[in-house]
Amino acid sequence: MTDESSRVVAVDPVAPTRAALRAAVDALRAGGVVALPTETFYGLAVPALDASAVRRIFELKGRPDSKPLLALIDSVAMAETVARVTPAARDLMQRYWPGALTLVLPARPNVPAAVTAGTGTLGLRLSPHPIARGLVALLGEPVTAPSANPNGLAPPTTAAGVLGYFRHGIDLVLDGGSTPGGEPSTVLDLTVEPPRVLRPGAVVVRDVLQSGHEIGPRTSR
Repeated sequence: MTDESSRVVAVDPVAPTRAALRAAVDALRAGGVVALPTETFYGLAVPALDASAVRRIFELKGRPDSKPLLALIDSVAMAETVARVTPAARDLMQRYWPGALTLVLPARPNVPAAVTAGTGTLGLRLSPHPIARGLVALLGEPVTAPSANPNGLAPPTTAAGVLGYFRHGIDLVLDGGSTPGGEPSTVLDLTVEPPRVLRPGAVVVRDVLQSGHEIGPRTSR
């Protein structure tokens, strides 16, 4: 962890500049932790394939080693570099990505055990937020995406909220203004039969692989 206060870079949440995203990529490649807005809350990003950087996330949040980390990707092609994408998963990706649906798939051997918590599975999401998605695309590899709060506390919706939790330890904060908060992404485990909802969220999954495989937004209830 750093001894200096976190650097804050203001970013347009709709059209982030390449310069702002480049500053974040440079911080990540130097082993740093970057806080960034997503479609719900602010999250903590490090390269998901960097085991030492991933360890910083666990230490910073006080996160139990038994809790796996989700990862953000920028495309189905990137998902395939870290997970085994089944036909069913590909169909859901095409219908609901970018969006608030995290899919748990078998992890490839290049994914650190700390990310999967030893489960051999990996949760992936393609965020619709321009900053989160742009950062992943420019970095060219998946990043972690746990909420930017100590374990057990409410996730922040502003950069100020992030700094209120972590004045030190985060190398750069991309300040994209307030995020909407609300429900987190739905986490759907596709490694079991039938698929199982691990965390209810913004997308409702009804009887997947049964009764017509119906999946729909929560607002359709």
